Amino acid sequence: MKPIEVLGQIAASMECKTSYDEPMKAHTTFKIGGPADLFVTVANQEALAELLKKAKELEVPVRVIGKGSNLLVHDLGIRGMVILLDGEFSRLERVGENQIHCGAAVPLCSLCSFAQKQSLAGLEFAWGIPGSAGGAAFMNAGAYGSEMKKVLASCTHMTTDGEVVTLPAEDLELSYRHSVYEHLDAVILSLLLELKPGNPKEITAQMEEFIRRRKEKQPLEYPSAGSVFKRPEGHFAGSLIEQCGLKGTRIGGAMVSEKHAGFIVNTGAATCEDVLNLIQLIQDTVRKETGVSLECEVKAIQ
Repeated sequence: MKPIEVLGQIAASMECKTSYDEPMKAHTTFKIGGPADLFVTVANQEALAELLKKAKELEVPVRVIGKGSNLLVHDLGIRGMVILLDGEFSRLERVGENQIHCGAAVPLCSLCSFAQKQSLAGLEFAWGIPGSAGGAAFMNAGAYGSEMKKVLASCTHMTTDGEVVTLPAEDLELSYRHSVYEHLDAVILSLLLELKPGNPKEITAQMEEFIRRRKEKQPLEYPSAGSVFKRPEGHFAGSLIEQCGLKGTRIGGAMVSEKHAGFIVNTGAATCEDVLNLIQLIQDTVRKETGVSLECEVKAIQ
């Protein structure tokens, strides 16, 4: 029996939802990506630990995804096992006076809504970011002058050996679109957030203002992975791209958004190759015309 089939049997025996050759375009906001060898939805720590340990033993690559909002999956798909967290990883609970314990699989919109209902402020900036809480911690997501770094008290993760570890904020190495998880082989399980008391009406008003700005400035009508490039020091990526006359530029089904040049959108039938070629064209053109090197924010995986 092939290693991937062994993992599939273990997953099924632990009542995990499993599928082979699962199209990843169904699990990314870009709507791009070929099949994953094995796709497993895991609902509890016991099953996760067993699968991680067995995958390590069998030398099968493992990818854990959230809402797929910052991913570009190769047209040939993903080799190995892809894990989607659900079940107990989707729990939300207020703990202490101003803290929320949040499972990694919780959508950011649900987390923001929960905080608002609890009259806790600090997460308004994340309203409208189409990702999971775990993904937001992984990349220290941010917007409108704030970021996860300002509200994260700790993260709990599982190593590939099944060990559960909690890291306090000072050990998370949080910086612009970066955390310790960029180079730590582990799966984020949950977050502890430290917020501040707030007025529900004021929190709601701020959330509505941010979503209004998103709708006004971002191409939400098309599939995308959000901002493609990190903000270069002293510049804005979108402005540099627009300055170079690249708005509306197309390669295959991928297009530089005419609404916001910092976004690449899928106009209907874009492939991963289309997007990667367009990213390269943008980087080369911007570097040649402005001297600025743009670093990609979107994670390309296979």
